[in-house]
Amino acid sequence: MIFALKIDVDALAFIKQLPDKSQEIIDGKIKTLKDDPYPGKRGDKELLNPGKGKKVYRLHIGHSYTVFYRINKDKKIVYITDVMTIEQAHKKYGLL
Repeated sequence: MIFALKIDVDALAFIKQLPDKSQEIIDGKIKTLKDDPYPGKRGDKELLNPGKGKKVYRLHIGHSYTVFYRINKDKKIVYITDVMTIEQAHKKYGLL
């Protein structure tokens, strides 16, 4: 099942201000969500809040960045809601 990707304008702006190499790495990892957005064997994806309404997933990109996203299984769309450094993610989402 192939999913479409929709990226929040603020998430896209964050990516665009990064160095070219970081942009390429993030872009490549985000594109992997088209084929399989659900957590699995690789361990880089995680469901953050099961049972609390909308499910939010997290994709780790190396030791530097985190992508937060939601999945609409019926419409086959992955919504990228946030892209930030791991430190910013810990502060924003209380993951320390």
